[in-house]
Amino acid sequence: MSRLRTFNANAWILIAAIFAFAADQITKHLVTSHMPYPDSVIVIPNLLKWTYERNTHGAFGLFGNNGVLLILMAIVVLLIFWFSFRDQAARSRLVCVAFGMIVGGAIGNIVDRVHLGYVVDFIDFYRIWPNIFNVGDSCITCGVILLLLSSLGRSRRHA
Repeated sequence: MSRLRTFNANAWILIAAIFAFAADQITKHLVTSHMPYPDSVIVIPNLLKWTYERNTHGAFGLFGNNGVLLILMAIVVLLIFWFSFRDQAARSRLVCVAFGMIVGGAIGNIVDRVHLGYVVDFIDFYRIWPNIFNVGDSCITCGVILLLLSSLGRSRRHA
């Protein structure tokens, strides 16, 4: 097998993490540079709007506004995911991409907390979803869903 066709788990994780991080940071930059705080712009009436919010809390408003605690929790969760899925990542591109999405999204939010003291949120499905979120949050959520689907598929094959 040629060197170019060899599966490299770390490369897949890194590429997915870079894309997730870049998408998160670029969209946050667009919001902060083009929207005054706090402002909303309707994108799809009765469904979607961009709402510039500065989130000092954790997911779903949990854990107060202790930035250091939230950063440490994010790092611990990433380590737990890594140790839980590293063997699967060595064999599955899907798991690598999922883990990379989680890492990239988490790092994007950590960068916000360290640099700004809050996380920039802006995606607001105000009639469907109660919380405003960002691309990094979406990458984390989609990555977790992909990991769960991968685990379900694997457990069915071994049953």
